[in-house]
Order: sequence, then structure tokens, then C-alpha cells
Amino acid sequence: MTLNEELLKRLVETPGVPGREEQQREIAREELGALTDEVRTDPLGSVIGTKKGREDVRVMVAAHTDEIGFLVKYIDDKGFLRLQTLGGHDPANMTSQRVIVTTSGGEALRGALQPARKPPHLSKGEERKLPKADEFYVDLGLEADAVKEKVRVGDYATMDRTLEKVGGCYMSKAMDDRIGLFVMYEALRAMGGHEATVFAVATSQEEVGLRGAAASGSALAPTVVVALDITLAMDVPGGGNENTISELGKGAAIKIMDSSFISHPKLVEHFREIAEREGIPHQMEVLPAGGTDAGGVQRLHGGIPAITLSIPARHVHTVNEMVNEQDVQACIDLLARYLEEAHTGDYAL
Repeated sequence: MTLNEELLKRLVETPGVPGREEQQREIAREELGALTDEVRTDPLGSVIGTKKGREDVRVMVAAHTDEIGFLVKYIDDKGFLRLQTLGGHDPANMTSQRVIVTTSGGEALRGALQPARKPPHLSKGEERKLPKADEFYVDLGLEADAVKEKVRVGDYATMDRTLEKVGGCYMSKAMDDRIGLFVMYEALRAMGGHEATVFAVATSQEEVGLRGAAASGSALAPTVVVALDITLAMDVPGGGNENTISELGKGAAIKIMDSSFISHPKLVEHFREIAEREGIPHQMEVLPAGGTDAGGVQRLHGGIPAITLSIPARHVHTVNEMVNEQDVQACIDLLARYLEEAHTGDYAL
């Protein structure tokens, strides 16, 4: 088992925040163009690849292209940038990081992400409390005039981290949800014959409310939706037992519920049956908080059977999101086998 590390590296390191996923769209068009019969982009920026099949069985597979990040909202007189957060940031994970600011001219500027506070040599008492997200600024190391020439309000910033192999795992920023895109692309590559129509959708704006998936799902009217996303692996200090949710190395996580939706019970059983029959490592997931694209599609058109296939990840919404290569392969295998036999599913209640 060897994952396509070149593709994974390109996915996690290519920036794209909610509403500004253009560089990820180019990758999606390239990958889906080679793997599906036709590719188009919808008005919200989701890229849809269609593998043609039966009209009565239409499976939407959704993985989101955006990562949590920032928009530039203000440039001060000294050239420091102030930011608007996009997605769920914990200030504890923002301190002393580096970012890439992508400008409207296509330039990538590296900068320091720092809170507006005194260094430890000069601070005391209340000044040492954890900063709030809106207290951070970006220092590009440039004179104010140069910053204002290159950067404008509305340009975006992402964390500056590369893909690293750590033991049997991969670690980077933006595994959420570039690893879901990776699973989608690789499962399409690995699947054999199919009867269902498959809509492979690289969705936009998931991190700010599942917006792209809802728009695509409304237009496509699938009969089934399978979202691909990370889930929390709480097999770390502070987790464990009833708070584990998932574990690295235990296989694909078949979601039973999260706070955005409850998986269709017959879909859960179908995925579980395939995993057991094919000997694919898997675990069952109950996530008390957090949502996926399936939650944005499930309630459309009078109700659509929905499920999420999750990739367990440690350190979520940090620059060190970590996934296990065997779990990733298990997700690829399980999705590929499902798509081959999706037409056999009976999800009537």
C-alpha cells in the first residue's frame, strides 16, 4: 500500500479558504477531468464531475475544497494586516504561526501571525491571558507602502505548513478536508464497473455553513449523498473511553451521526456490510459536535438518504492535523466498493 503522496502534498499545500477556492478548483478540474465523463463548475464554485449511469440511482459524493483561514479586513499605517476569521479557529492554535497571504495579483507572501501584545519580557498579570482571534495581525516584513501596493482588503491568508510523513501517518494543515478530496479522487481511480450515476463534487464553503454542498445538492437532486470528511480521533491525552469518537489505525469511520445530521440507518448498514464482507478495517463513529456536507444535502427535495465516511484525524483545526495512511486506504477501498454496488441499495423506510 502506497498512497499518492505527490497528489496529497499538492492538495494540502495549495491554499483555498471559503469563497476563495480557485486554486483548489483547478486541481479538481484536472483530477475529475481524467476520472469522470464530464466536468462543470456551479455558481458557488463547486466542481462537479459526472460518471454517467442509471438515472434512477444518482449518488452524490461530496468533499470540500476550503480550509479554515482568514480574509484581510484592514491594513494599518505601518503595513500590518488585520484579519477576519473564516471557519472555527482556536486562538491557542494561532499564536506564533506563519501564514501565506495570497494576493489578488496571485503573489504568495509569507508572514508572521502574531497577537497584538507585549513579549513575555515586558508582560505581566492580565496581559498574559490567551489572546482573542481578533487581536492577531500579520507582519509581512515589508514597508507599509509595499504592503499597500501588493495587498488589498479581501485578499486571503492560510496557515503556512507543508505535508510531513510522521511514522505511519501524514501531518499537515488542511487535512480537513483535502484528505476527503484525496479519498474521492483515489476511489474514483480504484473503482471498477458501476451502474449508478456518480456525481463527484469538490464542494465550496463548507467551513462557513455547508453552503456549496447545499447548492450542488439542490441542483443535482441525488438519490443518495455520501460526504467525505475528517472526524475527531480522540485517542490522545485528554480523550479516551467514551470520549474517543475514533482512533488512528482502526480503519475508516462510518458515521452514525454528528450535530448536522443523522446518517440513514440503511446506508450505515450497507457500508458496514461491505466493510465486513471485504475485510476493510472500519469503526463506527458518533460525533457530538461538528457537521459535514451530508448535513447540507440531507433535507433537500423532501429528504435524501445521507451518510458520511470519515477519515480519523488528530489535532483537528490546527496546523498539525494527522491521519493514518492505513485509515486513508481503508476509506478509499470502502468508497470504491460502495460505488460499484450503489445501485443495489434499498433505502426505503
